[in-house]
Parts: sequence; C-alpha cells; structure tokens
Amino acid sequence: MQQSRTTGTRTVRRIALTTAAVALAVAVPAAAAQAQSQPRTASHTTGQSHTTGHGHAVAHKAPTAHKTHKGAKAEPVIGSGSPQSTTGRVADFYGSYIDAVWDTDSGHLGADLRSHFLTKGLQKKLAAWEKKNHADGVLRAQDAPTAWRVTYAGSGAGHAFTHVRLTFGGKGHETYQTLKVQSDLATKKISDIK
Repeated sequence: MQQSRTTGTRTVRRIALTTAAVALAVAVPAAAAQAQSQPRTASHTTGQSHTTGHGHAVAHKAPTAHKTHKGAKAEPVIGSGSPQSTTGRVADFYGSYIDAVWDTDSGHLGADLRSHFLTKGLQKKLAAWEKKNHADGVLRAQDAPTAWRVTYAGSGAGHAFTHVRLTFGGKGHETYQTLKVQSDLATKKISDIK
C-alpha cells in the first residue's frame, strides 16, 4: 500500500512538473514578445537544438534569460512542444522514458509510457527483441543514456521519421548511438525503432 501511494505521489509530481513546464512554455514566449519592444538588457545564449523539424519546434536549448519590461528576470526556457507534433511526441516519450529508467523508484512508469506512446505491434516486437538481446529495446542498450537529442528526419507513406541520438558515458568519455524512429502520422504513435 505504501509503495503504491509513493508511486502515485511521484506520478502526480511528474504531471505537476510537466504542467508547469507547459505553462512556462506559453508564458515565456509572450514575455519575450513584449520584451522585444524594449532594449535588451541581458545577453541571449542558445544551445544545441534537441528537437526540430517539420515546422514543429520542440527544442531543448541552453537556458536563455532576459529581463522583462519591469526588470524582473524571466525563467529560462528549457523546451517547448505541441501534442500535434509527431517529432515532439517522440521527444516527449524518450525524455520521459529515460527519466523512468534513471529513477529506480518509478514503478511501472516505463511500461505505462510504452503502452501510451508505442503501437501494440511495436510493443510485441520489442518484447521479442529484448528476450533475445537482454537489453532495453526502446534504448537498444543495457545501460541508461546520460543525454538524448531528437531531430526530424523526414516523412512519407503515412509515417514520420525521427533520429534519436543517445549519449552514453560521462564527460570526455561519451559514446553515441543513433536510432531511427518511425511514427504513424494518423495516430502519432511510434511504430518502429531501428
């Protein structure tokens, strides 16, 4: 009972954090648009784009700080997205899934994410792959990545393709693995990972 309550509390916290991030994603661009009419008082630093493509901006950037017209410092934008963006949904899935793998107390969150974001056919295919390879089929690895990046890779025949680059290892010892992820445009569910 205590484990279930703890897991439920963590899930509620994750939902609350996601809601707060979405609220920031809406509020900060509005503040930025208002600030554009004012002289800039702080430098803008941008980082590497983690997710872009097909007109959908789901980007993770180095924090950008600016002052609003009243001098109050706005919170840095870490990312933004849209539930209508297939690439954005892949980024959402991989970000959440990797967090669930890292958090040893996440309970069934990884399985729940798979059930929500992956087609039933892919879930069966991954189960067979995992049994044969003794590794996580979503990550195609036995270890959890230390970072991830998602980029749009094209679309056609009812599918969108996304490259997911996973980083393993610590600073100075990084290795990378790129996965090609296929999503069905009609359902926006991930239907293949290679």
